[in-house]
Amino acid sequence: MQNIKAQVHLPTRALAEDIHFFTKTLGMRMERIFPADNPRTAVFSGHGLRLRLDASDAAPGTIAILADDPVLIAGGAAEMTAPGGTRVMVEPLDPPLVQPPTEHAFVVRRLADQAPWVVGRAGMQYRDLVPSRLGGAVIASHIRIPQGGPVPDMVHFHKVGFQLIFCVKGWVDVVYEDQGLPIRLAAGDCFIQPPEIRHRVLFASDGIEVIEIGVPAEHVTEIEHAMTLPTETLRPDREWQGQRFVHNVGAKGHWAPFRIPGFQARDTTIAANTRGVAAVMVARPDGTPIPWTTHDADILFSFVMSGGMVLEGQDADPARLSPGDAFVIPPGMPTRYAEVTPDLELLEVALPGMFRTGIA
Repeated sequence: MQNIKAQVHLPTRALAEDIHFFTKTLGMRMERIFPADNPRTAVFSGHGLRLRLDASDAAPGTIAILADDPVLIAGGAAEMTAPGGTRVMVEPLDPPLVQPPTEHAFVVRRLADQAPWVVGRAGMQYRDLVPSRLGGAVIASHIRIPQGGPVPDMVHFHKVGFQLIFCVKGWVDVVYEDQGLPIRLAAGDCFIQPPEIRHRVLFASDGIEVIEIGVPAEHVTEIEHAMTLPTETLRPDREWQGQRFVHNVGAKGHWAPFRIPGFQARDTTIAANTRGVAAVMVARPDGTPIPWTTHDADILFSFVMSGGMVLEGQDADPARLSPGDAFVIPPGMPTRYAEVTPDLELLEVALPGMFRTGIA
């Protein structure tokens, strides 16, 4: 079997001085140096990196060293420049998740406005439902796979505070860490993917469509090469950062009065299983009058799954909505769901899960 080693090449304008910097300051090991009489190249290894420095006047490069405790590297320096010009960044290996403050706004996003579909991870098509992302607080995506079949996905996880997958059309098979055999998510069903739960999308029907909500908007997806799914263990009560995995089956839901008079709703149990981080409801009209209301949630997102309505808002033009449309109502803004059709069905996602609704 042949021996293969990859290395990064960087220029240096001061090789002799860099030898001391990379071995003594950064704690790397010198593996090679040549030629002996007048060295122009040196190879170092350490911190999971193999690095070759070549004497050159070319523009310097940058390397990043990631550590559980960056303070223990190079005396705690966060940024350094080697004598030969290489820039060195020392950063946390697993930085804490930062939730940006929400920039509240009234948002209406219509499918008919031809918002672009872009190709994202694993060949899936994404449509952005909240382009401003409320200042980075949330991302809401309408995702579809026109041609069903095996999905070219890998075992992965997301570093998020909250993540919802709600199936609008079709079905998809997904396998999750410690949750047994692959699970089929059908139209009307939803998953809560707790932070960093390992999972893999396996197979999808033709025309599958899901709504994915992630908090914060920008979060890291990491590939998990060491784990094979399904795992041998079955732990339905396991928690990840205080949240449990949820597979809510819409057909088994119980309908009860909604927070807005004139509607009834089924609870997906997500508020209980995330300890109030978020709540997810499916709402439909019950035929009684619908008043103007306000709310005090930080984020209140809704997606029209079927039927139609007119969204009226204080100081805003009425918006006629149909399936595929989405909207965000900021806290304190009076709104009314008017001219609702009997077949209207709304997906509502609120963060936090407990908030107040007032009659305006």
